[in-house]
Amino acid sequence: MSLLDTHIGFVEALRSAGLSVSLAEGLDAIAALEKVRWHDRETVRAAYAATLVKRQPQRVTFDAVFDIYYPRLIGSGVAGDGLERVAGPQDTGPALEDFREALAEALASDDGRTLQDLAVEAVARFGAMPGRGPGLSSWSAYTSLQRVSPSELMDRLVRGLLGQGLDAEQAERVAGRRIGAFTRLVEGDARRRIAEEKGPEHVVDVTVRPTIDRLDFTAARRSDLEEMRREIYPLARRLAARLTKEQHAQRRGPLDVRRTVRASIATGGVPLTTHHRPKRPHRTELVVLCDVSGSVANFAHFTLLLVFALREAFNGVRAFTFVDDVVEVSEAFRPGADVVEVMESLSASISHAALWGRTNYGRALTRFADEHGDAIGPRSSLLILGDGRSNYSDLALPVLSDLAGRSRHAWWLNPEHPRHWGTGDSAADRYGEIVPMTECRNLAQLGEFVHGIV
Repeated sequence: MSLLDTHIGFVEALRSAGLSVSLAEGLDAIAALEKVRWHDRETVRAAYAATLVKRQPQRVTFDAVFDIYYPRLIGSGVAGDGLERVAGPQDTGPALEDFREALAEALASDDGRTLQDLAVEAVARFGAMPGRGPGLSSWSAYTSLQRVSPSELMDRLVRGLLGQGLDAEQAERVAGRRIGAFTRLVEGDARRRIAEEKGPEHVVDVTVRPTIDRLDFTAARRSDLEEMRREIYPLARRLAARLTKEQHAQRRGPLDVRRTVRASIATGGVPLTTHHRPKRPHRTELVVLCDVSGSVANFAHFTLLLVFALREAFNGVRAFTFVDDVVEVSEAFRPGADVVEVMESLSASISHAALWGRTNYGRALTRFADEHGDAIGPRSSLLILGDGRSNYSDLALPVLSDLAGRSRHAWWLNPEHPRHWGTGDSAADRYGEIVPMTECRNLAQLGEFVHGIV
């Protein structure tokens, strides 16, 4: 594979992982690479990152893809020479203890180069999976880490850090960060070896997680959720700034012919400056009806938070959550509300409902229409959030049709892929005939939708 082929494959892999890389940016990367020396891999990484990475949260994904397409070494490298030949009984007992001793010393001194070499050795010695069938991975980071057990060195590492003057909390945090870094090195080397066997495209598709804004709400881990929460308000601020700019650009009303002609008298009848009638401001009220059952709890949490962050774009916001009954949570969207309090209140409400409720869309829609029907009117827009899975209960389609007909606008956001709509107990296809349904599985799609409707 030529350098150009590798570059093209690398850029395509970044796009597949969620980074928006344009053709012009790809050409900028080539121009930057012409100015640096290729003998230093980290310089090449920095040149690519400077031209292709737009936001810091994308850097983790970028680094993972870069390490696959531009690996630090090929095969076992110098650190792993001959290790496959000796793998077996020598990898237990004294040999294993010697390796763990070397790892403990490298972790204590935070020797990055030695840790990289030990990660290569760990995969070469403990991660081989001989006898696997064709097409299956022959290297396993999990097996390597199980044998080496770096987490068991935690107490020893903490004691050493305490001896260097760190307090207990700092020592545990530093030790955890170093062990986590070594774990990622082992995982990266396993991916590199698999990429040599099957090609980098296969590894990127299977193992590289997408950027945080492209990660599915329903597939997010706890650490991902924390990062998503940090992304919500920057996303809201970017949307708000963009919306304000567009609203200013669209502020002019229709041409005022009389004022334009009158002003042109000073220039001999030539209308150098046009005058426009003031545009009447119009902001609708937003009514949010949100499914908070267990299957969509993460989606509900982040969607409600984004609505909270953008509440100034609407004349008023009324929010309701449901599983099989409807609860109004509009108080959380009051002006001046503290975001931390809102997050805690919404999290508690969603967690409790998700634990005990059983989704029933028909009952929830009926109760909403009976008890809060006055919230819907010609000046209000209805936004429904949920997957449309109603456990085969009555769907109350006429009720939804009436609510949508009485509102100025109606939208439905669904966190499931469209191929799953209408399968099993999903009524998304039937509800979609009444209210336009939009796929919304991650922060990027959520931001695009909000920008389109506000």
